[in-house]
Amino acid sequence: MQDTGDGGASGQLRTLCRQTLAANWTEGERDGVAFAYTSPSPDRYPWQWYWDSCFAAIVWRRLDRERSRLELGSLLAAAREDGFIGHTIFWKSRPGWARRLFYNVVDEADLTTSTIQPPMLAWAWGVAVGDPALQASIVAHHDGVRRERDLEGDGLLWLLQPDESGLDASPQFDPIWRAHAQGLPGFLGLVRRNRRLRFQINAVRAAGGPIVCEVMTNVLHGLSELALGRPSLTPALISRLYDERSGLFTLEAWPAPKHRIPLTWTALAPLALPDLPEQIGRRLVEEHLLSARFWTRVAPPSVAADEPSFSLRERFHGLRRYWRGPTWVNSAWLVWLGLVRLNYQPEAATLARGIARAVLQSGLRESYHPGDAAGMGARDFAWSSLALEMLEPGDGAGNSHLPLRPQQTPG
Repeated sequence: MQDTGDGGASGQLRTLCRQTLAANWTEGERDGVAFAYTSPSPDRYPWQWYWDSCFAAIVWRRLDRERSRLELGSLLAAAREDGFIGHTIFWKSRPGWARRLFYNVVDEADLTTSTIQPPMLAWAWGVAVGDPALQASIVAHHDGVRRERDLEGDGLLWLLQPDESGLDASPQFDPIWRAHAQGLPGFLGLVRRNRRLRFQINAVRAAGGPIVCEVMTNVLHGLSELALGRPSLTPALISRLYDERSGLFTLEAWPAPKHRIPLTWTALAPLALPDLPEQIGRRLVEEHLLSARFWTRVAPPSVAADEPSFSLRERFHGLRRYWRGPTWVNSAWLVWLGLVRLNYQPEAATLARGIARAVLQSGLRESYHPGDAAGMGARDFAWSSLALEMLEPGDGAGNSHLPLRPQQTPG
């Protein structure tokens, strides 16, 4: 177990996380279905978001394990018969007309959006509740995602919009969606086109795309497959998305973009995979993570610091564009898992302390300035409580909180 040597900070952080998660907790009933979840940020994000709930459930297990079960159970309660779970669930109210323009809903009365977020439910359930393979609804959910989104037969998933990755306006999508990238006026046209196609990826591909096989999405998908006791997708991820020459992972898009894909933190996301070959992991850490491009006073920025697209602005032409520079706690945690597994203990402790200082200085914010730790974006942001996972690491962190199984042996 990693020792961060910050007992006092740990106590303060635990209190702050407990208070924020409790204040964000929402319960109710809709059409006879009970729900309970952690609002990502009550003022800005009142509904239930798929991967936000997964991250919140992971932290809740330290404070109230039953709330972990209720949180993830509410996602399952919103599943369609085919196992599909939308990336946003409107339990309490429907979005207003302005938000509906940009939200991926087909009909006004829809309970959920018709697009996905990174499918990490099985992994979160395994970390926080129990064996996901024993839950038929979780198995059906992941089977459905794979059935609809594994377009090449290698187990990896493809996305039809940038927001399906959860990384929204990340510069890695700029060369792909160009004027239709999220956070630009043209994004509205992309949503309208895909709404007409009922957000069906095969229809989007038939219409000329673009579609994307994205790194971090498939890392979380791969962790869920391992949690379900299924064969590892890490070899497929390496085969399709790893560049041996640069030592980095990058997305694949169809049609192929004409311009270079900017370097973002997602190139490092496979560090979270417990069976990533050690040689690849050490290259990611020593050649890239610990370089000036990513190793800052707080934690890795969401975009390499030397990229022309790196920016700490929150708005562009009056529109919010996320994941274009600031540090996010969930990405820091995924990278931190790799540092622990590869026994970079001093670096893991440094990253944990950097995130803890940011949270204690600025509160639980949506993101942070990677240099001075100033809080950015929404306040009382639930998944930033993942800081507690780093400052109070559990024994399972070295294997990404997955049980050891034969197929996880690194190759």
